[in-house]
Amino acid sequence: MWRQQRTSSRSSKRSDRRQPPTIILSIETSECQPMFSCDLAIRDGDVILPGKGRTRCDLAISNGRILAILEPGSPLEASENFSAAGLVILPGAIDPHLHLGHATDISRPRVPEDADRETAAAVAGGITCFIPFLMATDPFESVFDDVVKVTEAGARIDFGYHFIISTPEQLAGVPRYAHEMGAPTFKIFMNNRGGEGKRLGLPDIDDAFLFRLCELAAANGGMVCPHPENIEVAWVLRDRLKADRGALDDLALWNASRPPFVEADAVQRSAYLAQQAGAPLYVVHTSSKEALELGLLHRARGAQVYFETCPHYLTHDVTWEGGKTGKINPPLREPADRERLWQGLLNGEIDTIGTDHVHRDIASKSADIWSASPGCPGLETMLPVLLTDGYHARGLSLERIAQLTSTNPARLMGLDHVKGAIAPGMDADLAMIDLDAEWTLERKDVVSSAGYSIYEGKRFRGAIEHTMVRGQFAMRNRQLVEGGTGRGRYIHRTLKGS
Repeated sequence: MWRQQRTSSRSSKRSDRRQPPTIILSIETSECQPMFSCDLAIRDGDVILPGKGRTRCDLAISNGRILAILEPGSPLEASENFSAAGLVILPGAIDPHLHLGHATDISRPRVPEDADRETAAAVAGGITCFIPFLMATDPFESVFDDVVKVTEAGARIDFGYHFIISTPEQLAGVPRYAHEMGAPTFKIFMNNRGGEGKRLGLPDIDDAFLFRLCELAAANGGMVCPHPENIEVAWVLRDRLKADRGALDDLALWNASRPPFVEADAVQRSAYLAQQAGAPLYVVHTSSKEALELGLLHRARGAQVYFETCPHYLTHDVTWEGGKTGKINPPLREPADRERLWQGLLNGEIDTIGTDHVHRDIASKSADIWSASPGCPGLETMLPVLLTDGYHARGLSLERIAQLTSTNPARLMGLDHVKGAIAPGMDADLAMIDLDAEWTLERKDVVSSAGYSIYEGKRFRGAIEHTMVRGQFAMRNRQLVEGGTGRGRYIHRTLKGS
């Protein structure tokens, strides 16, 4: 029997003769009057509130949830008072795209320590919930309970799972995965053709398989998350470039072998098929202007298409001097692509940010550009990138950052019954930030088991000082809290309208 998210009313039955505090927002009056006491009061922070924006207020937290949002200095009895003066408080970030594995295997965690290390990296970056991809060739019924058990034993944050659908048996299991197991979002590698999937141990699929997945998702309240590449065209380009790479450096060579139109073609193809099947489509790791704009054309024609991009596509391009360390799939693009993605964040075209975190260590990059492992770690740097290169450098508002990193992923991924906003009744998942703190990331500071970062040496402005998960500190004063391992819980997700 698969576990479902537990819920309760969190109602308070206390009585007190004093006048209640002034309430900015609260749970329904019947559940919270007279509301004089709580487990934790967070005082004097600048909180990013839904519909209100940056607001100086106090937060009352009980039983892991936000009980009330109060005027600063409101009378309130609390078991603990915590001053957030001088800090901005964002809803804890939700990473909808990462790979949680074991050593160089990114298919699934095998021991609790796998979840411990990467959720520690998440906490350091203000991420309080994430949704890794679960990869297998067996039906997921055979591995799911074990994966959840291992992850819960090591996790410092809450989590869900996306299932990567690759076999007819898994396709047949989609109704059960969505309804019984609380995993209604399904990834498909469109590039797994002609043996390309062997690197990941996956079989070949085709567009008919994609269409059938879209139909099943539509019928069962699910959403399809394609990795979009026209791999047949990429093979033609790769073989030509292997014969004559010209003067191209490694990153420009990798980009030329899988250029933007290879990504864009798969985006438009999957968007059209999903629309015909009646399924929503969530395009992962959008990396190029061409892919975004072709996808937006289908959105304008009525397709239900959502776009995710990643921090590395916002900060790095083919001119980066790190060479094959920056091999990622899709590739890092041209500077113009990078700026177009920023425009999409600023104007609302892009819906979410995902890290596409891969925690293989730097040794995986030792081969040439063709054989080096793709991917990079990114859990602990997602919010710092958006604060530094977005808020400070481009005027990306804090409200928009909260939408991109918390509210939108919670809504799209079926987490918004407990996550995604600082509001009464929601889990007290918080990232407390010193907006003007400057710091430089060094390799020795990397928390992820990857042990390196493409941001080494970068000067950041904006630091996560404290991270809270369900009302408990997971990081305090930039230090991981002892005993945080094992607090994370699997969240059963249901998409709206399903």
